[in-house]
Amino acid sequence: MNVLIIEDELPAQQQILRLMAKHYPELKIAGILDSITDSVKWLKLNTPDIIFMDVELSDGNCFEIFKMVEVKSMVIITTAYQQYALNAFHAKAIDYLLKPIEDTQFCESVDRCMEMIKIRKTAVPAEEDAARRGKEAYKQRYTITVGNQIVVIDLQKVAYFISENKSTYLVTFEKKQFILDEGLDTVEQEVDPALFFRISRNCLASLNSIDRISKYFNQRLKVTLKPASKVEMLVSRARVPQLMTWLEGGGGNPKKIE
Repeated sequence: MNVLIIEDELPAQQQILRLMAKHYPELKIAGILDSITDSVKWLKLNTPDIIFMDVELSDGNCFEIFKMVEVKSMVIITTAYQQYALNAFHAKAIDYLLKPIEDTQFCESVDRCMEMIKIRKTAVPAEEDAARRGKEAYKQRYTITVGNQIVVIDLQKVAYFISENKSTYLVTFEKKQFILDEGLDTVEQEVDPALFFRISRNCLASLNSIDRISKYFNQRLKVTLKPASKVEMLVSRARVPQLMTWLEGGGGNPKKIE
């Protein structure tokens, strides 16, 4: 894997190089840049696997780079200032490290990037296979018996599926709730994985039901759904890379991560 360093301070450059040599000697340094101008030119021709990017560069704020070129790499923002965290996640940065960078935080960020890269590579064949099989391979609607009536619910109207008290419920964007015969594991296999994600053991959520994502204790993420759920939705640290990859590839409107 190749790593690009975008940093205008020599001590900070040297620290990243030392951490790389100490913990990830197998990774290659693709280049070291110190400005927005040079970074944009370089990224138009190259795509490294991981980018360490300082916020304040010699000719301005690094977030200008994202406005001028598509950045497909895993980005780790490095800075001495906390106030840029929201900008970093809006730019789909994988992590946000405060200087001076600690060894543990550095390794956790790089490991997360490497895991997401691996997921992306394995996800491509699955996505191509799904495209070949077509959308008809996934369930488009659910037929539910309610008393003496049969209710047909289009999948586009489903906000999420949730398991409570040993039962599985379908919840619509109109706040209607229906009990299903299937368990959550079965439902997960029936719906399009580009549109629904298992954010927790008890919840399978539609991309359009995700209202807000917040950083949570122990590197987990808290997901706020619409309509609101009675249960707090937490994404485990292990599943955060899969969630981020899904958000990037699932389509729909960009999600706000705080």
